[in-house]
Amino acid sequence: MCDSEKQLNQRVANPFGQVRLGYLVIAYAALAIGIAGVFLPLLPATPFLLIAVWAGSRGSRRVHDWIFEQPRFARLINDWREQGAVPLSAKWLATIMMVASFLTLAWGGANGLLQLGMGIFFSCIGGFLWTRPNPLR
Repeated sequence: MCDSEKQLNQRVANPFGQVRLGYLVIAYAALAIGIAGVFLPLLPATPFLLIAVWAGSRGSRRVHDWIFEQPRFARLINDWREQGAVPLSAKWLATIMMVASFLTLAWGGANGLLQLGMGIFFSCIGGFLWTRPNPLR
């Protein structure tokens, strides 16, 4: 058997490399969406950053550590992970962004069913956020 066949057999026999790659793809995609969510009103950042940390910690310690070294992300993630807490400023920002998104849909003439669905969705998200404690410092 030549070297390339041995390498192929090792890759097929060891699916953990593929699993690790899958976690990395999920981590990087979630991180990109999370960063975009900081700037786009309809896209929440924190859930995607939490997914990135979860997948990154399983796919690459380096990705996991890099996320936790970022001052803006690390504090939010640690507050959530350790206390289940969301800062008051994040609650207000999320609420303002959801209201702005809903008004944009309404003024843009979106379908009434879509407006109803998004209104219920935003209300549930807002209710969940506002029932979380503020972080203890």
